[in-house]
Order: sequence, then structure tokens, then C-alpha cells
Amino acid sequence: MRALFFTLCGLLMTSQAFAHGMSEADKQKILDAGYWEYVELGTTHMITGYDHLLFLFGVIFFLTKFKDIVKFITAFTIGHSITLVFATLYGIQANYFLIDAVIALTVCYKGFDNLDGFKKYFQVKAPSLLGMVFAFGLIHGFGLSTRLQQLPLGDEGIVLRILAFNVGVEVGQIIALSIMLFILSGWRKTESFKHFSNASNVGLIIVGFMLLLMQLHGYEHTKYPDDYPINQDDHSHVHKDMEAAKKSLSLEEYGRKIKLKPTSHDHGDGNYHTH
Repeated sequence: MRALFFTLCGLLMTSQAFAHGMSEADKQKILDAGYWEYVELGTTHMITGYDHLLFLFGVIFFLTKFKDIVKFITAFTIGHSITLVFATLYGIQANYFLIDAVIALTVCYKGFDNLDGFKKYFQVKAPSLLGMVFAFGLIHGFGLSTRLQQLPLGDEGIVLRILAFNVGVEVGQIIALSIMLFILSGWRKTESFKHFSNASNVGLIIVGFMLLLMQLHGYEHTKYPDDYPINQDDHSHVHKDMEAAKKSLSLEEYGRKIKLKPTSHDHGDGNYHTH
């Protein structure tokens, strides 16, 4: 179990690119792209957007009626569609690490709400779930918009491009939700669901908090670059190179990698020698 936990930590930290910006390949692909490519991009981005998927997993975790699932997912969809379309259309931007930090908090919130935390720890009734899902949808949509605005959208046909991307997001959401519901519907019929449902939502809180720290770490690099000797990409590459070096180089090879400028000195006897 401990190994699984640290493996998950590693995956979240090393797969940062999936949720923190469009890759150069995406940018190049979209230069001469048609509307279908925008649909594909939106679908891919949603399927690989683990912060969005974790929140949705928390939303549907205890929902068993189809009409309830449709109601809450519709509220989330309307929310994220509003900010995705209008923030992109009017060029409203914010630091995407901070937006993703807030999205990480929505994951923590849903896990806490699923554990009935408001009643247990604050002795108050939880806020309206439908209203919160809609509000959080607005935040998630703003996060999606910050990604889309990293692409060279141009001016001609921009509305249709945004809508095509949003359609792709909905397709990705449907695919992901179908898989989640299939897994949950089977799991609910087993005894382990009763035993591990609480643990699963505690896990949501933990992973959400990890994502929060990761986003704040990224924000520090972008907001205060002078405080770091290397930029964020190099920071990641250096760690990877160091790890690879440890595995591939012997002590003798490490020595050959270190090149020092020769220096001359004496020990008080007048005989100079070099190192």
C-alpha cells in the first residue's frame, strides 16, 4: 500500500505536463488545424486532466440514480462551458498554476463533503451540492480556458474553434464518466465498497492536497524566477539527469565527469606543486 502511495505521488509529479499547459506538439498541430482537430484536442485534454477527473469521481461517488448523475454533471458542464467560452473569447487570463491550485482545492472539498465533514467537524449542514458543483464548474472551465489560450487561435472563426474544443471536452468527459460509472457500479456490489469508501475519499483529499502543493511550487517558479537558479523545465530535467547519472555512472566515471581547474600552491617549503 505504501509503495502504491509513493508511486502515485511520483506519477502526479512527473506527469505535470498533462494538466499544466499545451505541449509544443499541440501548438504545432493546431496551426493549420480544422474544427475536428480542436474537438480531438479538447477530448484528449479532458481525458488526461486528472484534476478534473478526480473532482468528477468525487461528485458521482455516491450517486446511484441516473437522474441525479445527469443533474449534477449537467450543472458542472454548464459551469465549465460558460467560463471556457467567454474567458477564451474575451482573453481573460490568470496564472494557470493558481487556477489549478484552486481546482486542487475543489478535489479536497469533494472528498471532505463525501465524508460528511461539515456535519462531523463543524456541526453545520453542507452547502448545496448542486450549487457548489456549478460554482466549481466555473473554476474548472477557467482552467480549461487558460490552456486553450496558450494556442495560436487567431481571429477568424475563433468562436467555432472554442466551441469545437468545448465539444471535445464534453466527449472526453462522457468517456471518462462512463468508465468511472462502470467501475463504481460493479464495486458498489462488493463488501469492499463499504470498507474502503471512506478511505477512497480520504485519498481524494490527500491527492488534492498534493496537487495543491505541486501547483503552488510551479507558481513560485513562474512568479519569482529570480529566486531560482534555473527555470522550471530545467529544474525538472536536472533532477531526471541526476537520477539517471546515479544509475548509469560508476564512481570512477563520476570522477571523470568532474573537471576542475588545476591550482598551484606550496606547503611552506618553497616547492610548488599542482592538484
